[in-house]
Amino acid sequence: MSQNKVSMRVIPALLLAGLSGSAAASGFQLLEQGSGLGNAYAGSAAKANDASTIFWNPAGMTQLQGIALSGGVTAVRPSFSFGNQGSQVGPTFGAAGDGGDAGGWAFVPNLYASWAVTPDLYLGLGIGAPFGNATKYDKPWKGSAQSDEFDIKTININPSIAYRVNDVVSLGAGVSWQKIKADYYRQAAIAPVAFTGVEAHMEIDDWAWGWNIGALFTISPTTKVGVSYRSAIQYDTSGSISLAGNGTPAASAAVQLLSAAGRASNVQADLKVPATAIVSVVQQLSDRWEMLGDVSWTGWSSIQNVNIIRTSGPQAGRTAEVLPALFDDTWRFALGANYRYADDLKFMFGIAYDQTPVKNAETRLSSLPDNDRTWFTVGAQWNPAKEQTLEFGLAYLYIKNTPINHNSAAEGRGILVGDYDSNIWILGAQYSIKF
Repeated sequence: MSQNKVSMRVIPALLLAGLSGSAAASGFQLLEQGSGLGNAYAGSAAKANDASTIFWNPAGMTQLQGIALSGGVTAVRPSFSFGNQGSQVGPTFGAAGDGGDAGGWAFVPNLYASWAVTPDLYLGLGIGAPFGNATKYDKPWKGSAQSDEFDIKTININPSIAYRVNDVVSLGAGVSWQKIKADYYRQAAIAPVAFTGVEAHMEIDDWAWGWNIGALFTISPTTKVGVSYRSAIQYDTSGSISLAGNGTPAASAAVQLLSAAGRASNVQADLKVPATAIVSVVQQLSDRWEMLGDVSWTGWSSIQNVNIIRTSGPQAGRTAEVLPALFDDTWRFALGANYRYADDLKFMFGIAYDQTPVKNAETRLSSLPDNDRTWFTVGAQWNPAKEQTLEFGLAYLYIKNTPINHNSAAEGRGILVGDYDSNIWILGAQYSIKF
């Protein structure tokens, strides 16, 4: 995150600011925005089966007719277990543990509504959480001076419009009001010393505007192609850094020392969450089988070094910390299949490969120990009535061994060396109805 207003609160604000969620896609992106989990979200910009198309491709509303409502919740359970391989964290907390499992359950809700104003003109509204993540380590641990807890949340409110140009082409667009909030906790440090028993807490937040556009092409009764683009959003976050001791006399004295030195202050930082582009295809193969494909790009390079700037106290104008994210742009590839077992029951399958924006072990942060992941998904759609659909999905995300070699010794935070054993489970349910 950059030097602008993305202070240490920006990243936690991203993780904490919206509907509660823990990233299942690469970086801190949340794909759990509606139906499609059983297909690993393949065909997301083309299928247009329910009102959640508002997020993926607003042009898809022209396929719905009347009034359509869709809402659901996804439970995400990541696991991040650190294994030490020679960390150099100094005598202050060098004998501490490995942090346990830094993952935990999180829940991502969504809600969408679409209305056919005329047979060709549609209005919609979507509410979801496109970014979010959380890591929380058992204390004390070796990386405590780099991160104890990191929490980002967002909420996105997305009014949209769609127009059917003809039987082949539909166009859509929307605006997004998005809010972000981040919280970041770590053991306080001043080079070359980490202060045992003193925790620094950074919190930041902001809201900003973005936009999205899309087009849907009905090539034939059995083939649909969708393209969509969701803009980057620039945040100018602000907040504060506070200090707290663990109640011991030594910690209380350290809090007074650090406060007098201006280590507790207001802060600001700029953060630009990435743009996303999607190309999707849905192909009906037979009365029973349907194939779905997806290629998406995310512009994570909008986040490089995140500079946290103090805005009050004796150190106003100075950099409190730099988080060297140095993200790269990423690609995601997904393939799905649906099998109609009966008129009211469909089984779903999917697989996807999702690149990480993290360049290498040196730039990987313990607050976000991300790596490439492969999705394996199954699901089912059931129609309890003609215009109602219940969908359930289950996903297992395999994450390959994740090395970290993050050197913050110059700031008194040590060198964290090791690897993470990680995986993610996702459970989702979605209910849709048309009137």
